[in-house]
Amino acid sequence: MGKRERTHALLQECALDLFERQGYEQTTVAQIAAAAGVTEMTFFRHFPVKHQALFDDPYDPMMAAAVAAQPRELSALARTVQGVGQIAARLPEVEHDLMRRRIRLIARTPALRGAMWRSTAETERLIADQLVADGADPLQAGVVAAAVLAGLTSALLSWADQERATLAETITAALAALEGS
Repeated sequence: MGKRERTHALLQECALDLFERQGYEQTTVAQIAAAAGVTEMTFFRHFPVKHQALFDDPYDPMMAAAVAAQPRELSALARTVQGVGQIAARLPEVEHDLMRRRIRLIARTPALRGAMWRSTAETERLIADQLVADGADPLQAGVVAAAVLAGLTSALLSWADQERATLAETITAALAALEGS
């Protein structure tokens, strides 16, 4: 991991720690930067706005690619469910605690719920665009992408509030529900 990646991760960690201790609204970018030992300008080079420190997700672009890798003879729903399922199965266990903390904070902070839906909408668009590029009807592609992302979001929020289920188990159950099984 290079210096930029280490700084990026440190800023995310410091932001999450401060948000949990002080509250999202009460935490300033200056406080996050100071905790990470960098300038505010450095923070903004990594995250254009404060909430992005929680929403920077490397898996979102991978979802569209995973959908694209599915056999095109499958329905748009089956391709999307299988693609998202493959990404979920590859999530490293070491990131689960951090992800659970981030999702809990988002779920409990009204100001962050809107940002969550905006972030989800971008992923939804990427998946729908991929389905359309592969020949799906635009309306069908949009509905499928929206349904799968809504199911995934619901699963993540449920998982964040419980300690017993693994992330992969929770996502797999949500995807199975979408398929009707």
